[in-house]
Amino acid sequence: MADLPRKEAYAPVAFLDSGIGGLPYLACTRTLLPQERYVYVVDRENFPYGEKTASQVITAISGLAERIIEREHPQLVVIACNTASVVALSVLRERFSIPFVGVVPAVKPAAALSQKHRVGVLATRRTIEGEYLRKLIRDHASDCAVVSLPAAGLVEFVEGAMDKSTTEEKTARVRIEVERFRNAGIDALVLGCTHFLHLEAEFRRLLDADGITLVDSREGVARQVQRLLREGNESAQHDSCASPDALYVTGALPIENRYGASQFGLSLAGVI
Repeated sequence: MADLPRKEAYAPVAFLDSGIGGLPYLACTRTLLPQERYVYVVDRENFPYGEKTASQVITAISGLAERIIEREHPQLVVIACNTASVVALSVLRERFSIPFVGVVPAVKPAAALSQKHRVGVLATRRTIEGEYLRKLIRDHASDCAVVSLPAAGLVEFVEGAMDKSTTEEKTARVRIEVERFRNAGIDALVLGCTHFLHLEAEFRRLLDADGITLVDSREGVARQVQRLLREGNESAQHDSCASPDALYVTGALPIENRYGASQFGLSLAGVI
């Protein structure tokens, strides 16, 4: 394992992703643990992870983790991306000595909720094709028919076009994905990519009409962060001098406003 610097006072919880996908996970965790400080890192240089090879994803997320650990000395890191989690989490845990929390498709709760035993998973190509998802299905949904479909284009829509789209345009884009599952007869749909949660309202509007439950892993991730901090007795107690929650990006300036720093209570901290 790489040697790490001593944990500083007010060490944050760090969230890493190739884009804005993990922001809803940060927001959910902050609701559960409002006393913590948070930093969020957007890896613009390597977006999107879901269309890269496993080795490319491992190289990208490992380098990103190393830089944020050196900069902020976090007490815990959340890999706020399904693709990076299923591909690189074991490597990260071997390399670094601080805890890592991954985000994986919520197959287990979806299978438990499904009355028809028919579940859909919408994710990136890398997640759909990976062994990790197949193992989740074998372990937790063996009694279900699981339809897994990739939606790489939706990641690009969320990252590059969503903030300029009307509600009608966003609903139309989500409808394309929902229609692909209609004939499968599912009654639970797993959003297996964090980016898709930015379109949660549109998904729910369309799925509710068909009696399909939308499932994601935000609450599970937040509870895991809480558990690990309690186990390590590392939960910070902040005062008025604590640094603000921060947003970092990789790549050349300028930093685009589309990363929603103000919406999610983050202060732009620069390029990392």
